[in-house]
Amino acid sequence: MPDSVAHIHGDRKHLAKYAPQFDAFGPQVVIDLLAFNESDARSLTETFRGRAERMVCLSSMDVYRAYGCFRRLESSNSPSQPFAEDAPLRTTFYPYRALAGGPDDLFYSYDKIPVERIVMNEDRLPAIVLRLPQVFGPHDRQHRLRAYLKQMDAGEDIVIGEAKAKWRWTRGYVEDIAFGISLAVAGGKAASRVYNIGENEAKTEVEWIRQIGRAAGWNGHVTLVPDATLPEDKKEPYDWSYDLVADTQRIRQELGYQEVVSSDAALRRTIAWERDNISS
Repeated sequence: MPDSVAHIHGDRKHLAKYAPQFDAFGPQVVIDLLAFNESDARSLTETFRGRAERMVCLSSMDVYRAYGCFRRLESSNSPSQPFAEDAPLRTTFYPYRALAGGPDDLFYSYDKIPVERIVMNEDRLPAIVLRLPQVFGPHDRQHRLRAYLKQMDAGEDIVIGEAKAKWRWTRGYVEDIAFGISLAVAGGKAASRVYNIGENEAKTEVEWIRQIGRAAGWNGHVTLVPDATLPEDKKEPYDWSYDLVADTQRIRQELGYQEVVSSDAALRRTIAWERDNISS
């Protein structure tokens, strides 16, 4: 941020403590990137109602029932298909609780569904909710390209199960997602609205691998094998018959969203950053 941007540093868990500083600043719009659970959402709305005109809250596409089915947390008789904003949501809450080390672990209380319900039901602080895809790019702490890139840079071929090879997941480059957030901030008329944000056409996993390979200068091959023949350490506990593909037409039509970085440039920048930070 440039020096002209004012900063208020504090503890996200105690927002109300900084109310006098918020009053002095007088924000028009509040953007919350860190509302991970019900408590976060309540502190957000209670602190900023009457202090801001509206808010933009970042959510996730893991709210959809398709995601619950993908993780085998629930089942559905509906076939996998692109989900628009009004598609059914998960009926199983706290999707990562089984991974938590205890009640203080973020995985224990994380769930964007109650976050969305709280912020969308606050009449005095109209909200735009953005449901994000898998976001990749420089500074990605989850290093979503790293596993494939390490194999490519080692000159290895990549072996993948047939089911996963056909599976599709909506992704988004970090600068494109940031552009979408800026549109939501400026889009006051769209308050009290939910938007999926991400690429227009989701790639299959094998298409994704090959695109990374082209950007990385890799000359190897992708080999598809029956899932039953994969070694145990390569098997993953997901139901690959459930694609995680979002319909992103609403934000494109209503807010004018589009990608601002080409897919090839996005991958080149991400790969360069990963190679520069391979030890992190």
